[in-house]
Amino acid sequence: MKLASHYNKVTIVVTLSVLIVGAVIYYFAINHIARTLLDDHLSEEVSEVIGYVNLKKELPKQVDFDEDQTTFALLKDQHVPTRFYDTLYNNPKLAGTRAGRAVEGTMALNDRLYRFNIIISKESTEYLLQIITTITLVLVLGLFLVLFLTNRYLLGDLWKPFYRILGQLKAFNVSEPVEFNRVESKIDEFAELDDAVYLMAKRVKGDYQNLKHFTDNASHEMLTPLAVITSKLDTFIQDETLRKEQFDQIQDIYSAAGKLSRLNQSLLLLVKIENDLITDTEESELQEVILEKLKQFQELLSSKEITVETALTVKKLKVSKYLIDILLNNLISNAIRHNYSNGHIKIILTGSHLVFENTGSAVTLDSTAIFNRFRKGSGSEGTGLGLAIVRNICKVYEWTLDYKFVDGFHSFEIRWNQTEIPQVLH
Repeated sequence: MKLASHYNKVTIVVTLSVLIVGAVIYYFAINHIARTLLDDHLSEEVSEVIGYVNLKKELPKQVDFDEDQTTFALLKDQHVPTRFYDTLYNNPKLAGTRAGRAVEGTMALNDRLYRFNIIISKESTEYLLQIITTITLVLVLGLFLVLFLTNRYLLGDLWKPFYRILGQLKAFNVSEPVEFNRVESKIDEFAELDDAVYLMAKRVKGDYQNLKHFTDNASHEMLTPLAVITSKLDTFIQDETLRKEQFDQIQDIYSAAGKLSRLNQSLLLLVKIENDLITDTEESELQEVILEKLKQFQELLSSKEITVETALTVKKLKVSKYLIDILLNNLISNAIRHNYSNGHIKIILTGSHLVFENTGSAVTLDSTAIFNRFRKGSGSEGTGLGLAIVRNICKVYEWTLDYKFVDGFHSFEIRWNQTEIPQVLH
């Protein structure tokens, strides 16, 4: 739920609750005041009757007018306490009964007790209450309508700068040269937010350019000396006058230089992936890419006599061809490097996941630590960055990467995020 909608909801609910509770209290307060006025009027009627009896020493005639009905009844020895109560009022001019208010009590005359009962009509009072209630309801509904329209349109306009800033943040791409446009607003908070976002975008673009230049320069400056070293070592190895000890030492240096070159490339690749420096995207037939990769590794597979089983369905993904190539390279290399002679590799591709399974050591690996940088077995000749690169590529596309050891097979499973999964061809 959007903030504006949530604010409108809370405001309307709180306002309506306060108005309803206030209207109820207001209704009962007006009702109490009206009843008090009727009781005061009845008390005046009782005073007049008692005053008349004390003066005339006789009961007045029973009165039955439009607004006043008075009756008397002789009591034997009972004493009726004075009380006010609601009753029915019979209007002689109108058919039926109406609501009324009455008072009854006891009065003495010539050593006898009489009960008096005076009833007056509540019709005018109830009509007044209805008018007040109607006016109150109309005011509540009118206030609710004004509040709703105000929150809907006036406050909606106030939030427009925020949504423009948010839209630019969503469309912001650090690798694109498009500048972050300023958003003018009369609201101080939104103006401060725009300033902060603008400065942040400017700083991020600067950091991105510095990082890009660094990675490019580092790649060039490191690869050039490594290429020179490798070239010189190639020349030394071809020298037929070398003794075996010298040849072995040069071979070790040659291997170390190659490993250093691969390590340099892997670290630079990790930097590029983590900072979204690789942005090329195109549709790839994943099953075809896997089959092509297996052809490239065929010589290495044959040297270890590893059997490969595949169960591939047609799968189309919109990804970076470079990154998917690196991902498959690392998964296949990992499955071969940590396998044994006459081992097995299974590759399963479906519309929902990709699984690489390989035989190897009969020990379950730490499912978290194996994806850390420089995590490798004691006998491994790799850089220890292959699975870390695979994990980072999966993060880029929000894929889920899991490891498990089942029935003698080390299994690496990649599940496509359903919200990001491209069209699958069956």
